[in-house]
Amino acid sequence: MKRKFFSMMMVVAMVASLFAGCGNSTSTTSTSKTDSTATSGSEKAADNKSSEDKIKIAVIRNLPSDDHTKQFLDGAVSEGQSLGYQVDTFISNGDDAKFQELVAQQIEKDYDGFVISHGKAEYSTEMLQPALNKGIKIVTFDTSFKDGVIPEGITSTAQDDYSLAKLSLDEIVARSANKPARVIKLWYGPGVPPLDRREEIYKQYEAEGKIQTLELIGPSTLDDVQGEVSSRVGAILAKYPEGSVDAIWGSWDELAKGGYKALQEANRKDIQLISIDISNQDINLMMEPDSIWKATAAVDPRLIGMVNMRILAKKLKGEETPQTYDLAAHLIKQEDLNADTTMDTLKQVVPGWGESDAFNEPWMDELRSQNGK
Repeated sequence: MKRKFFSMMMVVAMVASLFAGCGNSTSTTSTSKTDSTATSGSEKAADNKSSEDKIKIAVIRNLPSDDHTKQFLDGAVSEGQSLGYQVDTFISNGDDAKFQELVAQQIEKDYDGFVISHGKAEYSTEMLQPALNKGIKIVTFDTSFKDGVIPEGITSTAQDDYSLAKLSLDEIVARSANKPARVIKLWYGPGVPPLDRREEIYKQYEAEGKIQTLELIGPSTLDDVQGEVSSRVGAILAKYPEGSVDAIWGSWDELAKGGYKALQEANRKDIQLISIDISNQDINLMMEPDSIWKATAAVDPRLIGMVNMRILAKKLKGEETPQTYDLAAHLIKQEDLNADTTMDTLKQVVPGWGESDAFNEPWMDELRSQNGK
């Protein structure tokens, strides 16, 4: 009996040992074909990365889950996955405290790289320094830093916001018979880097006498941008009889959608809407019968996410990257669109839309081929 008992205990011990060993390798990721990318890139020792591990990227954005955010995240995720990476996304709905908490939480995890979107100058430098100290590679989008100094090792990207503002405001001036053009301005800030940059150009146009601001309207928070802007625009329209306003300028398309709703509800066909940024919802509104949404200046938000991921991939591989990079802007007019136009087909009517080889490398194409992308 003693011998049988001893044999049974040995079997139990072996089974327990087997499960304990499995518990240390419960990763849900499969074998990656990007080990050369991982081992030649990060400052972490190459030998510390298992061949069973994928490179892990966190994309953290400090804005609501609007159309622009969804497309940006889709671009980053699809490009990262095409290179064999695991990409996780996080949004903080414009809550700066929550955003900083999200970043701090991911720093404590085993991420190799971050794409950080819409951090503010008062905290971004301190927020990201622990990640840099840990060897995490970082690319930021529309993020400001203390005293305007970008920390060493970070690439800071943006839309060409100055061109976006110029294209949209030039369109207002061109469409207006009055000089200066009389404008209801939709804006939110200060403290949102892209909107602050657009504001610089707006003030320049004001100073040059090209535009006259009748009203400045914006939301108090980012919780219900469209609803709040719609209510505020609707409340002031009665002050301005037909023909007394040339255009509404939406410095961000979420603001513009609120303005559009207010104009529709008030049946104000005499005021044109010109905006910045674009989405499928925007295109649909621009294509409605007798729509007053006449034009928008934009960069493909999906392409922004893709280009940010490519820059991060180069950092992970140890390749040289610039300190800053701006993505080119396009003007999209209502008359350019047709009934079949979507974000996916916009390139058919707007030359160059959504296309860029920026930071793409032959080794990335090889990885996409290996990953069936």
